[in-house]
Amino acid sequence: MAIPIAAEQVFEIGSFSVTNSLVNGWVTVLFFVVIAFLINRNVKQTPKGLQNLAEAILELILNFMDQVTNDRVKSRRFLPICGTLFLFILVSNWMGLIPGVGSIGVWGVMHDEVELIPLFRAATSDLNMTLAMGVGAVFLSHIVGVMTIGFLKHWGKFIQVGGIWKAIKSFGTEKIGTALVNVFISIVELAVGFIELMSEVAKMISLSLRLFGNIFAGEVLLWVFFSLIRFGLPVPFYFMELLVGGVQAMIFSTLVLVYLTVMTQMPHGETAEAH
Repeated sequence: MAIPIAAEQVFEIGSFSVTNSLVNGWVTVLFFVVIAFLINRNVKQTPKGLQNLAEAILELILNFMDQVTNDRVKSRRFLPICGTLFLFILVSNWMGLIPGVGSIGVWGVMHDEVELIPLFRAATSDLNMTLAMGVGAVFLSHIVGVMTIGFLKHWGKFIQVGGIWKAIKSFGTEKIGTALVNVFISIVELAVGFIELMSEVAKMISLSLRLFGNIFAGEVLLWVFFSLIRFGLPVPFYFMELLVGGVQAMIFSTLVLVYLTVMTQMPHGETAEAH
């Protein structure tokens, strides 16, 4: 049995189809809910045990975020978003490597044939999941940008209509040649702004496809090697997939952090004026 690209349906809730990748995502969320409950049940001023481990992980994530934002205030602000994405993707990737995931299931009819339907599948090996995270992250970066610097200034980074108006007004204060150059430059900047808007769509696609492609390819690779030989040969590739799962979680969350940082910066030329 080959690994299909689309996640398999396990059961239905009314008309809602529940896939094995969605089940794995729910299990990941439940894992963090249980961890949070255990930590909050016995929070101490001097952390020990699980609380100490959680605080050490959060501090490690914050220190890494500081290297991108260069601002601890921004790092703390973006921690709930980027930290959650990193931990969710990391655990989802590694859960897909647990023995039994993808091989334990029930027999059912798929594609007009009786096949084994796995009960669990790595959530990030489903393009629906990664696409939802990619689209949500980019939209959220724009929402945070609007809340931070204002609606007009934020969208003015892309649709620079004000530059054309300033260039037109320069006909009364500048020489004709200079004014024409200003108009030409403003039109070019407006066109570039629309191209940048299109690049926002490219961000969504690249975020989702990168994560999905790497995790799904890893599953296929392990399936191929386990099909050839059960012992010995797949072990190095298994540990390689553990590394890939961590790297992909870091890349995804870091890119989202970069988007958030860029979107909350003032437009070029206005930062100096504000100071």
